[in-house]
Amino acid sequence: MTVEYFTIQDIEPRRPADGVEIRAISGERMTIAFFHLAPGSAVPEHAHPHEQIGTVLKGTMNLVIGGKKVAVSEGGIYIIPPDVPHGGKCGDTVAEVIEVFSPVREDMK
Repeated sequence: MTVEYFTIQDIEPRRPADGVEIRAISGERMTIAFFHLAPGSAVPEHAHPHEQIGTVLKGTMNLVIGGKKVAVSEGGIYIIPPDVPHGGKCGDTVAEVIEVFSPVREDMK
């Protein structure tokens, strides 16, 4: 694999739900996704076979992971094992979140 350089703005955004913007890029073994969420926007509950680690850089996310509710604010980190149902809703202000997935999320390429 060759070394590549990008800025977040270079990545074409996807908008899977109202107020949710995702910019994702994959290497050989993992995917990183940058989320920008409008106040009150939501990511519906879903599951996938990827391990997922995320951190909230700005704002607050109210997550439900495997039926457990947790509010994650700036600096908070969460780990979601493969195949565990999860979803979330942005708090009252804009949220920025980074998530890493392994293996590669083919659906985010």
